[in-house]
Amino acid sequence: MTAVHGAAAEPVLPVPGADDRPAAPARLVAALVAAQFGAYLAVLTPVIVTLAIRVAQVAPDTRAASLGQVLSVGAVLALVANPLFGALSDRTTSRFGRRRPWLLGGMVVGLAGLLLVAVGGTVPLLTLGWAVAQLGVNATLAALTAIIPDQIPDRQRGRVSGLVGMMTSVAMVGGAFVAQAVAGHALLMMAVPGLVGLLCVGWLVLVLRDAPADRAALAPYGLRTFLRSFWVNPLRHRDFGWNWLGRFMVYVGLASLTSYQTYYLVDRLGFSTEQAAGKVFLSTLVMTAATVVGSILGGTLSDRSGRRKPYVVFSAAVTGLALLVVALVDSLPLFLCAVALFGFGQGLYMAVDVALAAAVLPDPRESAKDMGVLNIANALPQSLVPIVAPALPALGAGDGPGGNYSALFVTGAVCGLLGAFAVQLVRSVR
Repeated sequence: MTAVHGAAAEPVLPVPGADDRPAAPARLVAALVAAQFGAYLAVLTPVIVTLAIRVAQVAPDTRAASLGQVLSVGAVLALVANPLFGALSDRTTSRFGRRRPWLLGGMVVGLAGLLLVAVGGTVPLLTLGWAVAQLGVNATLAALTAIIPDQIPDRQRGRVSGLVGMMTSVAMVGGAFVAQAVAGHALLMMAVPGLVGLLCVGWLVLVLRDAPADRAALAPYGLRTFLRSFWVNPLRHRDFGWNWLGRFMVYVGLASLTSYQTYYLVDRLGFSTEQAAGKVFLSTLVMTAATVVGSILGGTLSDRSGRRKPYVVFSAAVTGLALLVVALVDSLPLFLCAVALFGFGQGLYMAVDVALAAAVLPDPRESAKDMGVLNIANALPQSLVPIVAPALPALGAGDGPGGNYSALFVTGAVCGLLGAFAVQLVRSVR
């Protein structure tokens, strides 16, 4: 059984200086990367493809509104679940360790939720299933994110962060392939990504050396402590606060393209809705390939130089330039070129994002909780951008048809650059 207790008074897993810890073994890094891929395959495949199909099957007359309902409930729970389960993971005294019970248990619960989505015959059942899936997978992701500060020495974090970060994009492509391969089979569309995720995370659980929290050093965990898990004082921990703000602004820029490229292809470039679906898949492939290149290159160079902040600035400049190009182009080839540039900049940012975050955590004893708070900064823009973006059409109305997208992408570029500026105010990381 998993035992969960209060905050540790002393570090259970001391995190010595970067030169004091041996390099993480290759099998751990490989399993960590695979687990990241599997978890995101399980949770992103429904978001990208299969959840919309299930909603259309269950409620064809109200599919748009019903899909919004299902996704919004899941998004809110994802925001709550990450820091909550991160805090619980930090306090787990199970003999299986702090992270492993949440890694494996979260994926089992997530798979159960996906299966409910597959067999549910009403929108409330789909909503319930997706809520369970989000809670489960985010419990896994909370523990998964903490493994980098727990287990990876600083001199390796750029490369590992890059490999882990690019798995989000790889999982999106993998999810699209899975959805196409099992099209028409509702159970398989949900079960296959969940099972792959469970197997990948299971591999990490087998190779991970994970010590439990010290029961004797734990204080009670109540409502007040739970509410504190969503807050890190930015005045006491300024580097953490600046990094949170920088991450939030950069992800606003990233979400401005990923959230609206389908409508852009229809309204600006003139494709039909059916054609746009194929073009989005093509752009996702291009973006993923470029993200992989940027992640590997940025992570390797960052570790060799021992510097993180220059790569954040350069990545923001690259993605900002790409968004400006998207705002101006009127042809698919130029759009794909801009998407490739965008993906490369995104990969550079992901290569140092987690490494930089791990270096500014207020307390290694609460690494999962604090990484969960940081994860709000990249999850929140994915909900806020679709809400705020409809206010931009008036700003671009003078540009003619599709001018609103120019305003959206320029705003995204500016937000990304502001995020890079915020990261420059972090003092404890070069």
